[in-house]
Amino acid sequence: MSETRSADADGSATAGGSATADESTASEELRRAVAFLGWESTAERVVAAGYRIGVAVGAAVTVVTALVAGAVAAVPAGLAAAVGGVHAIHRAPVWLASLRRTRALGAAPGLVGRLVLRMRLDPSTERAVRFAARTGDGPLAAALSRHERGSADGPTSGIQAFAREWRPWFPAIDRAAALVRTAATAPPERRGRCLDRALDATLSGTTDRLASFVGAVRGPVSALYAFGVLLPLALIALLPAGAAAGVAIGPGLVAGLYLVVLPGGLVAASAWLLSRRPVAFPPPRISGDHPDVPDRSGRALLVGCVLGAAAAVVAARAVAPWAWPVAGVGVGIGTALFVLVRPRRAVLSDVREVERGLPDAMTVIGGDVAEGVAVETAVANAGDRLDGATGEVFERAGRRSDTLRVGVREAFLGRGGPAADVPSPRLRGAIALLAVAAREGRPAGDVLLELADQLEALRDLERDARRQLATVTGTLSNTAAVFAPLVGGATVALATGIETVDVGGLGAGAAAGADALGGGAGAKSGTAAAGGNGATGASGALSVPVLGRIVGAYVLLLAALLTGLATGLERGFDRTLVAYRIGIALPTATATFLVAFAGAGLLL
Repeated sequence: MSETRSADADGSATAGGSATADESTASEELRRAVAFLGWESTAERVVAAGYRIGVAVGAAVTVVTALVAGAVAAVPAGLAAAVGGVHAIHRAPVWLASLRRTRALGAAPGLVGRLVLRMRLDPSTERAVRFAARTGDGPLAAALSRHERGSADGPTSGIQAFAREWRPWFPAIDRAAALVRTAATAPPERRGRCLDRALDATLSGTTDRLASFVGAVRGPVSALYAFGVLLPLALIALLPAGAAAGVAIGPGLVAGLYLVVLPGGLVAASAWLLSRRPVAFPPPRISGDHPDVPDRSGRALLVGCVLGAAAAVVAARAVAPWAWPVAGVGVGIGTALFVLVRPRRAVLSDVREVERGLPDAMTVIGGDVAEGVAVETAVANAGDRLDGATGEVFERAGRRSDTLRVGVREAFLGRGGPAADVPSPRLRGAIALLAVAAREGRPAGDVLLELADQLEALRDLERDARRQLATVTGTLSNTAAVFAPLVGGATVALATGIETVDVGGLGAGAAAGADALGGGAGAKSGTAAAGGNGATGASGALSVPVLGRIVGAYVLLLAALLTGLATGLERGFDRTLVAYRIGIALPTATATFLVAFAGAGLLL
């Protein structure tokens, strides 16, 4: 394979200067991840790139730290940055492969379900594997198709090799594959029981792994919530008090902590949590070439700039002069993302609406076919009896089949067909089974009825998974959009009050000391002391405007990171949903932060 080629064969230099060094450095886990992702680059190149990037990041951090904090802190900071950069680059393919496997395993119940249904029509493992692979989408179906083609000239169907490949990540699929193979040679009276157990093994395996993950993830999420949100926000109000007490706290140190270190830690923790999610049920991917997804990049940029500028002006006049960058960035980026991905979100809603009525459609069609009605006629009947998006799709397909005299597949998926632009793997799998049922006739009616039960079971499985994760993701989402901005705004307002009290108290004390001394020199000394502390509070190293902008930026980063983490835990890291929810969370967090600052300022 490509990942085992030497550096000399690639014609590129390696980190250690030889192929042997890279081959010994690249782990087997990294090789598997690069191969699974299908990258043209090899594991050796990833290792070499990691060392180069780590050295560059370490040098940059060393220079910046030396300028800000001095040479003593520069060396350990640069070394830590270099090691962290190398590790991040080397682990990135493994993390991406883990996310992709998580998305892929969400299709395991559907793939095993198609195997079972095809086996009920014809107890041939080879035909069932070919049907399940060619009617599926994603890495799982692609792997099954690859093993099926590899065993075309042999005595096996490839399902055993496929199960062996995916066993480390989803052991239940190995058991399901064994039961499917057993059903192929079992007597007819026991075949149905074996197939039922194969599907049950997949569904129960998915449920058990998700339940274990939900139980195991509560502790890490609580720690992330405490050390990434609560504690940093609680420390904000103490920063001006520390400065007033004589503890020098520079804006560079605070900005580095709240805008680099803490967000970096949250990113690492989020990546760790997402990589350990066993199964995800991501929505169908909506590509940019979908006819209902226009190119709105220009409009999104324009709307974001206009609304961001308007929010900046309002915040500067109604809240505080320092608040305009926070308002402009939060509202501008959020609305731009919302406008950009809203068409894809609308298409996704339409797909979900079609899938919601699919079990009812299969029930109607299966009942008609079991009574001897042709599949084409049963499709038209389902369109007449069902309402909503599903009924419209089947009605149009039945009309096309009757008018154009085409088969079921062409009626749905042909050029201009009602399902041609519906990117739903479940709908396409159902259409493929309908095409098989059109050839098999009445015996396929019971199989179609079982398909309806399977689709209902898959929908219940996804609903239960989201319900289990809701206790975790709900807290993260609410914290990102409301709680963290609320606390952040209130603590910045409290910091303003602390600064004002400290400056006023010190000035009054100095004046009283001057009066007690009764001398002009004392009065001048008291005035100087008051002025000096006033400068520290208002225009010193860490003034409230600087602190407010730093905390505002931190709140916006929290809104984006926690929303992305919650969405990834709930649905898998789908770009459309993540961008859509971040587009809502950013303006909400901005408004909450500024309102909390203004409201708390009125009370203090």
